[in-house]
Amino acid sequence: MSDNKPVIRMDAEAPEGFEGEGFFATKLSSVIGMARKFSLWPLPFATSCCGIEFMATLNPTFDASRFGMERNSFSPRQADMLMVCGTISKKLGPVLKQVYTQMAEPKWVIAVGACASSGGIFDSYSVLQGIDRIIPVDVYVPGCPPRPEQIIEGVMQVQALCEGESIRRRDLPEYQQLLASYDID
Repeated sequence: MSDNKPVIRMDAEAPEGFEGEGFFATKLSSVIGMARKFSLWPLPFATSCCGIEFMATLNPTFDASRFGMERNSFSPRQADMLMVCGTISKKLGPVLKQVYTQMAEPKWVIAVGACASSGGIFDSYSVLQGIDRIIPVDVYVPGCPPRPEQIIEGVMQVQALCEGESIRRRDLPEYQQLLASYDID
C-alpha cells in the first residue's frame, strides 16, 4: 500500500535554521509559475462547432474548473488565455488581432480545431488559413471538431508552459522580435 503524502518540489537546499516541517526553499519564478498554472482565465473566441465542444469542457462531465478555468472571461483585459475555437474569416482577422493586443501580458493562445489551426476544410478566399498568420499561437488542438478531452489536453500543455516560463521571458528581445514579426507593438 502506497503512502499518499503530497510531493513538495524543492528547487534549493534550505538555509541553516529554515528547515523542517513548515519550511521550504524555492525560487520566486517557480511560485509565480505555479500560481499562473492554476489560475488561467480563458477568453473563448468561438465562431463555429469547436465552440460547442469548448462549452462541453465546462460541464460536470469534463469539469474544466479542475484546471483553474473556473471563470471564463469575456473581456480581453481580464483574460490570459485566448481560445480561438472555429473558423476565422479574413474579415474577422483584424478583430481577433485587436482582442489579442488588448490582453495583458503574460498571455497564451490555443488554436482549437482544424479551422483555427489551418483553415480546415474551407480552402477558400474568405477563410484565414490558420490564425498563426495574424497572432502567435502557443498550442494547437487538432480535430474537426476536437473532443473535450483534447481541449483539456491543450489547456494542460498551456499550464506546462506557464509553470516553466521565466518571469522575464516576455521582456527578452526574441519575444519582442516575435511580436514585431506579427506587426504587434
